Amino acid sequence: MEAKSTFYDDLHKERALAKFLDSQYRKYLRLYHFKRIRSTKKQKAGIDLELIHKTSGKSYAVDEKAQLDYLNESLPTFAFELQYQLYGKTKPGWLFDPLKTTEFYALVTSIYSDEDDVFTACNLYFVNREKLIGSLKTHNIGPHTLGSFLHDIEQQPGLHTWPGLCRKTEGYFYVTHHKAERPINIILRLDYLVAKKVAKRLF
Repeated sequence: MEAKSTFYDDLHKERALAKFLDSQYRKYLRLYHFKRIRSTKKQKAGIDLELIHKTSGKSYAVDEKAQLDYLNESLPTFAFELQYQLYGKTKPGWLFDPLKTTEFYALVTSIYSDEDDVFTACNLYFVNREKLIGSLKTHNIGPHTLGSFLHDIEQQPGLHTWPGLCRKTEGYFYVTHHKAERPINIILRLDYLVAKKVAKRLF
C-alpha cells in the first residue's frame, strides 16, 4: 500500500488547535504578549509564534509542535524530527536544521477533543532549543555524529537504541515507513527533558 502524506490534514488541525492555544496563552502567559506569525518566510524558518516580554520587550521565536496523531491520549514522550523524505530526497528534520531560527519549541501534548477540530484540554511544555541540542551533545548526538547511523537505520522501520541513552528513562530513535515522508525521529521522555532543565511545563 502506498504511504500517504498527512501534511494537509495536519495543517487543518493545527489551525483549529491554534485558536484553542491562543485562549490558553492569554490565561497563562501573564508576563508576555504573543503574536501569531503570518509570514510564510518566518514559518518556514520555524517560527509560529513570537513571545514579547511585557517589561523588557525582548522577543522569543517559538515553533509549536503538537501530537495531533494522538488525540485523546496522554503520551509520556515527544518525537523530535531528525530527517524526512521529500520527492525522493533526504531532508534535515527541524531539530538540527541550520535554516531554522527557532529558539523555543512549544510541545502540545495530551490533546483532548470532544468533536472534530473542537479542543477542550491539553498540556504544553516549552523547550529551549539551544539547551536541548546541548544536552543531546553530551550523549554524542548531533548533526555531525548521526549521519552514518541514520543512513544505516533508514530502511529498518521501528525502534533503535543509542549507546549511553537509556531507552526506558531517556529516549530512543524511531523510523516510520507508513507515512510518505518516512521520518526518523528521536523520541524523548518529557520528564527527562524537565529533569535536564531544558523543558518546563506551562499548563
